[in-house]
Amino acid sequence: MFATDRSLDMQREEFKRARLIAMPIAGLIVWLIIGILGMFLPTGKAALALFIGTGSIAYLGMFISRFTGEHFLDRSRPKNTFDALFFVVLATALQAYAIAIPFFLIMPSSLPLSVGVLSGMMWLPMSWMLQHWIGIVHGGLRTVLVAVAWYMFPAHRFIVVPFVIVGLYVFAIVCSSCAGARCTRGFPRSMPGFPDSCTSCASGHSWRSVRIGSTRAARVAGIQAARRQTAMITIRLAA
Repeated sequence: MFATDRSLDMQREEFKRARLIAMPIAGLIVWLIIGILGMFLPTGKAALALFIGTGSIAYLGMFISRFTGEHFLDRSRPKNTFDALFFVVLATALQAYAIAIPFFLIMPSSLPLSVGVLSGMMWLPMSWMLQHWIGIVHGGLRTVLVAVAWYMFPAHRFIVVPFVIVGLYVFAIVCSSCAGARCTRGFPRSMPGFPDSCTSCASGHSWRSVRIGSTRAARVAGIQAARRQTAMITIRLAA
């Protein structure tokens, strides 16, 4: 989409160092407002609030990014392919309305289910971009819990479903706020199949350094043991 002299690996590391909490905070705020309005508004007006609210998450996230240090609209920083991919993934969430609106016209109470699940699918490619489990966990839990809540509380779908999503956003923000979504208080945050990109965190641990150090120590110990064994064999032969 644009030219850059940095490799994709370098750009991914830059992307992973960002905090990436502006959009989740925006989603949390909007879905919280939707849930509160759902307590007082009839279905038609609650649906209108959901349409307006979810459509404004991206704009609210861009505004919040000014205070989280992400600065989505800052054109002075180096261009990054993964930033562009992030916005493409974000735009694909809008395609959910092509399914949500027809079902809403037939069954108005289906709106929290369709928008809640389909808009959450953007979290799955985020896991690949970040090489981190948070997107898969959030997307998977969101699909299951939203569907369960929608079926279990048919009379309060515009209340329960938004609050379920709010809870998942809180979980995602807590996980992502530690060192740019890379580690959580000294514990590795990579998942099977993803390289361990957790190089540092707020508690000062360096897991990659620990792993490299332990590997080197094991190699040194092996070399020393081999040398001792060779020396013993030499002494026996000389005797």
